[in-house]
Amino acid sequence: MNDPHSALPEWQVSTWLNTPRPLTLQGLRGRVVLLHSFQMLCPGCVAYGLPQTERVRRAFPESDLAVIGLHTVFEHHAVMTIEALRAFIHEYRWSFPIGVDEPDGRGGPSLTMTLYGLRGTPSCLVLDRQGRVRMHHFGQIDDLVLGALLGRLIAGPSLRLDDDAALGIHADQTPTGDAVGCAPGSCGLPCDASIADARSK
Repeated sequence: MNDPHSALPEWQVSTWLNTPRPLTLQGLRGRVVLLHSFQMLCPGCVAYGLPQTERVRRAFPESDLAVIGLHTVFEHHAVMTIEALRAFIHEYRWSFPIGVDEPDGRGGPSLTMTLYGLRGTPSCLVLDRQGRVRMHHFGQIDDLVLGALLGRLIAGPSLRLDDDAALGIHADQTPTGDAVGCAPGSCGLPCDASIADARSK
C-alpha cells in the first residue's frame, strides 16, 4: 500500500457469517467502511477491538457505514476452525458481517491479511465512500479518534484528503516497535518480513 489513500483490492474471503450473501468492496461503494481484522484467540481483539466494532455498528446507520469483521488467522491454525468461529460469534453476540480470510495453505498469514499489509490483530481499516483508505491502524485505537474520523467521512464529500492531519489521523497508524506474539493489547506477526516474503511468492 504505497499510496496511503489508494483503493484496496477485493478481500479474499472463503466464508461469510452474519450476512445472507457475500459482500464485496465494490458493492459497498457509496458507504463508509470500517473493516476490523481480528483473531478469536487475540486478547486485545476480545477485550476492546471487537466490542468497539460492535459499538460502532450500533451507533451509525447501516445506510451510511458498513461495519465488517475479517477473521485473519496467522497462528494456532488448527483450532481456528469455522465451527469454533460460529460458536465464538454466537456466544459474544457479534452482530456485524464477518468474513473468514482465505488461508494461504502454507500455515502463514491469511491472504487478505498479507494483501492489505496487516501487521497483526486487532487491525482497523477505514475507507471513505469512494473506497479510499483513510485509516490503516494496528492495535488499540481511542473511541473518540475513530468516531471523529467516521463522523467526518459520513458527513459528506467536503472532507478533503489533507483534512486527516487536522484530526491527527494518518493512513498508516501503527504502534512504535514491532509487536511479536500476543500481548494484552494486540497479537503481532512474528516478523514483518513474513508479509514481504509472502507477497513475493
